[in-house]
Amino acid sequence: MGETRFGEFVLVRRHGDGGHVAELVLDRPKAMNAVSTEMARSIAAACAALGEDRGVRVVVVTSTHERAFCVGADLKERNSFSDAELVRQRPLARGAYTGVLELPAPTIAAVHGFALGGGFELALACDVIVADRTAVVGLPEVSVGVIPGGGGTQLLPRRVGAARAAELIFTARRVEAAEARELGLVDVLAEEGRDREEALAMAARIAGNSPVGLRAAKRALRLGQGLDLRAGLEVEDAAWRSVAFSGDRAEGVAAFNEKRKPQWPGE
Repeated sequence: MGETRFGEFVLVRRHGDGGHVAELVLDRPKAMNAVSTEMARSIAAACAALGEDRGVRVVVVTSTHERAFCVGADLKERNSFSDAELVRQRPLARGAYTGVLELPAPTIAAVHGFALGGGFELALACDVIVADRTAVVGLPEVSVGVIPGGGGTQLLPRRVGAARAAELIFTARRVEAAEARELGLVDVLAEEGRDREEALAMAARIAGNSPVGLRAAKRALRLGQGLDLRAGLEVEDAAWRSVAFSGDRAEGVAAFNEKRKPQWPGE
């Protein structure tokens, strides 16, 4: 297992044979992983590196803080900004959230404790959210005079529907783990302290599958959102054509017929 640090607050660990599972670790414990300008820049840089690495089959986003996944934007830093500085910082902040959202490999968030505002938006940018029973999630931005600006107004309704997203965003309320699972705000509810373990176990299962197939399936899922069925099926067909003549497809069929584990070429 190798480790690479991106700035002071972000760490990437590689797991398993071949390092096909990458763990993107939020590591600013003194601030409960509040996303400062520097941390946003580091998240974006880590995501850029992971996105370019064809050996990465799954990314798991985790936290080193015992009581929080991430509490969102660093409001202490924001309070010191002039209007001009806030405008200049905006693209850097967006880069962190879009960096996670646009990762080509499947992504899993491992959430415990507080995942609020931008912290929950980092989780929403992932394909699957695993949370333990200590998790508390929410988008409280309107309570401090802004709106969810890391994708929350677009990603939350895609998960739970427009009316439920409106209620959660307008009330700014925090949602505890059991209700969050019931509403679909998180996908898997783990026992306390086991969110990372379960997310990494899921990632290991996913990483056993074709990397070409995984990326194409994610692309079809993402691009098909919001389209009518006919257009969505065209997106799916294009994704199918991108894998149908790949080395992974040939290896997968051969391994199935020979009753052995595939050795994916990844192309």
